[in-house]
Amino acid sequence: MTQVWPGSAYPLGATYDGTGTNFAIFSEVAEKVELCLFDEAGNEERIRLPEMDGYVWHAFLPGIHPGQRYGFRVHGPYDPAQGQRCNPNKLLLDPYAKAFDGQIEWDQSVFGYDFTTKERNDDDSAPHMPKSVVTNPYFDWGVDRPPNTPYHKTVIYEAHVKGLTMTNPRIPEELRGTYAGVAHPATIEYLTDLGITAIELMPVHQFVQDDTLQQKGLRNYWGYNTIGFFAPHNEYASTSRSSRAWCGPCTRPASRSSSTWSTTTRPRATTSARRCPSRASTTRPTTGWSRTTSSTTWTTPAPGTP
Repeated sequence: MTQVWPGSAYPLGATYDGTGTNFAIFSEVAEKVELCLFDEAGNEERIRLPEMDGYVWHAFLPGIHPGQRYGFRVHGPYDPAQGQRCNPNKLLLDPYAKAFDGQIEWDQSVFGYDFTTKERNDDDSAPHMPKSVVTNPYFDWGVDRPPNTPYHKTVIYEAHVKGLTMTNPRIPEELRGTYAGVAHPATIEYLTDLGITAIELMPVHQFVQDDTLQQKGLRNYWGYNTIGFFAPHNEYASTSRSSRAWCGPCTRPASRSSSTWSTTTRPRATTSARRCPSRASTTRPTTGWSRTTSSTTWTTPAPGTP
């Protein structure tokens, strides 16, 4: 039987310390919160979080290591007119998760209401939901250090992980469209030959493949539908560790310059006839914004494109 200790209300999310993992999640209206642990076969173990401080529910579980898949179920008021949609039949993602496994399958169970009657839907959504994943915060960066290029000498290249790498014949086919493809020597050589000192990647945090797009045989190329702001998008990973490992080669000295890396997101308003209660927290819709900097930004065609 899994041991449960009180743990800490901070930091939010799942935090591994070498012996176990602390889980903490905020809910101002919850009456009970259950942590759901999933094994490789999808079997679920539910553990009630025993402590609550400042509306943060928390527990420490010894022996829970990186790779553990999890989610939450929240018990409490259900009053959509007041914005309260607690339903323990719906598995919620951790909004502070640093990794996710799987994608949303747009089954009716992931929605809070029946498509036909519009009444409350109590079907269990867990089989059709991605799972949050406990990560290891310890990583050996070796000799890698930030290049610290002076800002007035910075030339930023804005790129898309797939758009930059998918058509470059010098990148191995299995690495195209991935973080590892961005860090491949062929990509770095291409950027340094242009005089680029920093690369700004278009949305690389975990995003959703929209139901409306999938029904048309399309995909969310740009990634403007974020569901996990602290997790790298898992479809861009060639291995389970590539989201960190790819950074290293990009900060080492190259022929004429070195590259630093940042991410950019421009939230855009989207509309949907259906609401999916997939995260443990919600935010107001955004109408869209963009930003400019005083540094020079270059956007040029990726290698191999006309």
